[in-house]
Amino acid sequence: MKPLDNMIQEIKNQLADMTDHVTTMISDVLVSLVERDNEIAEKVIKMDEYVDQLDNKIEDTCLNALALYEPKAIDLRFIVTTLRIIVDLERIGDYCVDIAEETIKLNQIPPIKPYIDLPKMANYSAEMVKNAINSFFAKDHKVALKVIKDDDYIDNLNNQILRELLTYIIEDFRKTKGCLSLMFISKNLERIADHATNIAEMVYFISKGENIRHKKYPELNENGYE
Repeated sequence: MKPLDNMIQEIKNQLADMTDHVTTMISDVLVSLVERDNEIAEKVIKMDEYVDQLDNKIEDTCLNALALYEPKAIDLRFIVTTLRIIVDLERIGDYCVDIAEETIKLNQIPPIKPYIDLPKMANYSAEMVKNAINSFFAKDHKVALKVIKDDDYIDNLNNQILRELLTYIIEDFRKTKGCLSLMFISKNLERIADHATNIAEMVYFISKGENIRHKKYPELNENGYE
């Protein structure tokens, strides 16, 4: 195996590790919310340090590959796209930290309502991140396009949660603080899905050569996305 191939494999391994940690952070931070467990929230905050380290490590490996081997064509696209993807993954980790810190504050007051839609948002967002990275590794534009379309589901859930929480505030102003915290958490989950969408849009571009950002996406037919 050529030295560049070894380095690209190293980048793939590091990127997969970063993705695993980020998606675990998404899942764990919602567990801390639902179970009112501050220890899990603190664990999520600490995990972000490792994600930041991976961000730096992957960036260094990519830049070394560019400097040492002057990659061409497919290898060059892979490295350049990876440099952009880790920006989104690192930002997702930051949003998880924001949610964890807000959860610790929220756990100090009585629960507003049973959490049903927020865990759905978290699980779906984590799956979108995994699928976006898998589509990158597999060069699968159909999976990437599905991730992009799935963002509509997250947007709808976020809007539904916001409407419901506004109703709670109108009915009882004493719930305002807790409702605002939940709105903040919901919005951050929506942003996580947006970053998964950013990754998927990049994958679609390098796979098909077409920039579909800010465009209406094709409908799903029996043969998949085309």
